[in-house]
Amino acid sequence: MFGTTTWNSGSVKRVPWEGVGQDLDAPETAADAMAQAGLDWQVDTQDLFLNNEGELGQKITHKAVVRSDNNEVLGVVGPRWTPYQNTSAFKWFEPFVENKEAVFSTAGCLKKGAIVWIQAKLNRDPSEIVAGDLVEKYLLLSNAHDGKLSVRVGFTPQRVICINTLHMAHNAESSKLVRVRHSANVQNNVDALQDVINAADADFEATAQQYRFLASRQINSQDLDRYVKIVLGKEKVANDDLATRTKNQMQEIIELVESGLGNNAPNVSGTWWAAYNGVTEWLTHERGRNADNRLTSLWFGPNAGVNKRAFEAAVELAA
Repeated sequence: MFGTTTWNSGSVKRVPWEGVGQDLDAPETAADAMAQAGLDWQVDTQDLFLNNEGELGQKITHKAVVRSDNNEVLGVVGPRWTPYQNTSAFKWFEPFVENKEAVFSTAGCLKKGAIVWIQAKLNRDPSEIVAGDLVEKYLLLSNAHDGKLSVRVGFTPQRVICINTLHMAHNAESSKLVRVRHSANVQNNVDALQDVINAADADFEATAQQYRFLASRQINSQDLDRYVKIVLGKEKVANDDLATRTKNQMQEIIELVESGLGNNAPNVSGTWWAAYNGVTEWLTHERGRNADNRLTSLWFGPNAGVNKRAFEAAVELAA
């Protein structure tokens, strides 16, 4: 322990997608998975017109993207933008499910449906970092209906104890989420990604080796304080000059390092693996106003960068 905190983050597993995603009951088809997740709707593009004193004026080239089930406007896109429907996204996983390579796991939407995401758990052995502390392998497909993001497919590791979303750390290109532009041949592009994902499994194990390295290194309170400041981008600020908000965030993270789910287990407590997982639990479950904003930021926004910085700083300082 690094202090006298009494934080108790709970005794049950927590999921970062609570309220914005649905655990799926092993559906065997894309249609069943979509229905369970409440994503069995599509999007259409509709013409936009200039408002001319309350009357429709000249038609413009851009179009509105509209949900078919509730007429929610999800975004405005250019004339060449092509929808990648939820049906196509789910069907991309079907060969993996049919061949017992994976099983539909969770799915949901963010920003009222502007972003749709699907996770499939790979039927491959998890990586054991230390005894009893497992990291599972998932495929993540995300797709934006608002024109702001490409279709992305890739691995996402999750620590089982707290279902923390970890940073895929290895530098090989195969480990990164692959992005595909929305165009007329988007379906062909996504189909071609299966070869990339097959190659990424070995890269996943290389990342797990880095996690094991963190678990083999002890951390002291001084290094922990420095580490958390680096994570928050405040390394060069003296403790006495830190804003109250930053001090509170530091305390939250340090408490999770000490007492977060799984972090007081043998071979985890007092290690850099605990330090990194204190940050990931904070990002995955604490930081942000709500689950929607938190998950959006963690996967697609600023917190993705914080997660990456947390891992890289942990490896560098542990070495």
